[in-house]
Amino acid sequence: MDRNITPWREFLELSRKIGCDPLLVQGPGGNTSCKNGGTMFIKASGTKLSSALAQNTFASVDVEKAIAEIDGAGDGTCRAAMTDPSSSVRPSIETTFHALLPQKFVFHYHSVSAICHSIANQGMKSLQRKLEGVNWAAVPYRKPGIPLSKAIRSTISGRKVEAIVLENHGIIVADDSLAQVAALIEDIERRLDLPPRPLLVSSRNEFPELEGWTAIPELSGLLFDDLSKRRVTAGSYYPDHVVFLGPAIGIARLGEFPSPDQDNFPYPAILVEDAGIYIKESASNAQRAMIRCIFDILSRIPTDWTLRPIGPDAEAELLNWDAEKYRQSLAKKH
Repeated sequence: MDRNITPWREFLELSRKIGCDPLLVQGPGGNTSCKNGGTMFIKASGTKLSSALAQNTFASVDVEKAIAEIDGAGDGTCRAAMTDPSSSVRPSIETTFHALLPQKFVFHYHSVSAICHSIANQGMKSLQRKLEGVNWAAVPYRKPGIPLSKAIRSTISGRKVEAIVLENHGIIVADDSLAQVAALIEDIERRLDLPPRPLLVSSRNEFPELEGWTAIPELSGLLFDDLSKRRVTAGSYYPDHVVFLGPAIGIARLGEFPSPDQDNFPYPAILVEDAGIYIKESASNAQRAMIRCIFDILSRIPTDWTLRPIGPDAEAELLNWDAEKYRQSLAKKH
């Protein structure tokens, strides 16, 4: 589609706008789509919404073929549904639910506020009150891709909802009007806003130098605040954390600190007791965005909320998934 055509240009600009807000999208996370008849333009896997105005950020797929993949007509990647099989990009791993939803515009993003609510029992209960008047639904956590699309289809059961909260994942907003999508995103963010609480910070003027690692002083409240330390090391709360940071976040002591090149050490970021948070010098921009995201989330969740990690089985599914390994490989280039 010609990106100079006004409706398409406006879609790209709104995609770029939310992609530039770290409280809505982190790194290559999130995806948006626009339907034009039987064709759908969907963010390509591994690309960034903040680069929506650039070339090769979107792939085009046949809507009916993409929907058919939910029930086994393809391999679930929607590559067979692409209108241009010779294209150098792949459709998002979440193309099937974009195709399934009937609205012209579908925006899926990893809102920090929505994730805060969706990973806590009390947060999910509060949505009934906070989203009163919004035509919305909640979908339990499922692995992104076909399992999630099936869960969405089962939950909405033919209804045309305008917002879907994905437990331990994020949110979807959809409408035939792009202006309404933008208004809904703004309205829902306002309703779900949780102000950050102050976290303790290190009293150190300097952080210990550790070969191959870089200190992140501004995030060290995750270590020096006991509640946040327990939460951040208790497990993983949403898919992109697992994909880019590994299961939970590791913790070590200064005298036992591992080499960042140690083969059996899976964490690109780590809490170092009595020192702070460190990230590998070789960490990608996506990994740096994800460590910031977990800080943004844990600094906002009320202290009396009970959190629900996705669990080791769900983590293993994501870590061994070829589609996510592909997305990781692309993210390393940015």
